[in-house]
Amino acid sequence: MRSITISSNNLIKSIETKDLLKNMLLEEGFFVFDNINDDTDLIISIGGDGSFLKTIRDFNFPDIPILAINTGHLGFFSEFESNNINDFVNLLKSGNFFIEEINCINAQISSKNKIISINAVNEIVIKNVFSRTVHLDIKVNSKNIQSFSGDAILVSTPMGSTAYNYSAGGSIVDPSLDIIQLTPIAPMNTTAYRSFTSSIILPDQSIIDIIPEFRFENSILVVSDGVEYSFEDIESIKVKKSSLNIKLLRMKNYEFWKRACEKFL
Repeated sequence: MRSITISSNNLIKSIETKDLLKNMLLEEGFFVFDNINDDTDLIISIGGDGSFLKTIRDFNFPDIPILAINTGHLGFFSEFESNNINDFVNLLKSGNFFIEEINCINAQISSKNKIISINAVNEIVIKNVFSRTVHLDIKVNSKNIQSFSGDAILVSTPMGSTAYNYSAGGSIVDPSLDIIQLTPIAPMNTTAYRSFTSSIILPDQSIIDIIPEFRFENSILVVSDGVEYSFEDIESIKVKKSSLNIKLLRMKNYEFWKRACEKFL
């Protein structure tokens, strides 16, 4: 890996880290760029987890290994902190790393006039744009599962199970498992409405159809990795495993559950 693209957020700490890392890499004979080019071997994202996800979106889910350096808070995706970038440079020189591929998910949003496709690394959330109860008919592989009423439905990848899904009461899932998780957010259970109150684990080949029961005021909002998308006259949303994967550069001693314990327990 000799040609490296570095992206960072606008925080002073991130910019300083980027400048320092760029100089270190240039001194070691690497080629460093701000944007992807045909020769890019590695993308480095400097910031927090949000910056990492933004880097993936900005570079359109690239088929190039990505490494995150944390200058934010949690830094779950990050392999290095800003104060140990010397270790990262030594890692590159030694080749003591591996590439982990993680699955993404895709949502096809169908309206009266068009179909829009959105990919996500962590999760896709369907909710009401006006913070009211959302009513959704949910099918899995064309079979009715439930008529959901509540704040939102969240569909997550195994890697995304540690994010919004976890805070919403969903299960943390080892990313080596090929699954999709469907998690209700504030489900209603009354004599009028009955909804699942815990997450559902599905095979990753499942196709989830989410159909708004009430279509008024264009009230359905789709949120992909924290980014909101509002479309007019949504008729259905189809969520499934994406054809895209993200490649993460990991140290040889990386272990998912060790990282999860360090960050969450």
